[in-house]
Amino acid sequence: MTSDALPGPFSDRLGYLLKHAHLRYTEVSTRALAPLGTDGRELAVLAVLASDTPLSQQEAAGRLGVDRTTMVALVDALEAKSLAERLRSPTDRRKNIVRLTEQGRQLLDRAERTRLRTERDFLAALPAPDARILLSALRVLATGD
Repeated sequence: MTSDALPGPFSDRLGYLLKHAHLRYTEVSTRALAPLGTDGRELAVLAVLASDTPLSQQEAAGRLGVDRTTMVALVDALEAKSLAERLRSPTDRRKNIVRLTEQGRQLLDRAERTRLRTERDFLAALPAPDARILLSALRVLATGD
């Protein structure tokens, strides 16, 4: 979408601009990750599970900001692809620890390289200092800090 495609009354509206920038990035990211057989949601789960500390499904859901039902579905999908596995917690039999398989770690490495390249390409329309400022500003808005 070019700036000419923005409807006049919406060209300065934050919500509209954020939404459409997000939609464009999601489209580009989805296309880039598709050859790897994954998407942004799965990549986020893989990245969280790559933590040095073993995480329960509930802990991983909390870090991702998703509800428990959604987390179960995400882990189910990763297990079906042999990218993650559930194990009983050695300290609490009521908990499932979720960890990456070797295949999951390999995919995460490839997908992270793709993600970084995709982000760099997406932000290339901005001068490098502006891209850094944008990321910093979005971080502040997302965290409230």
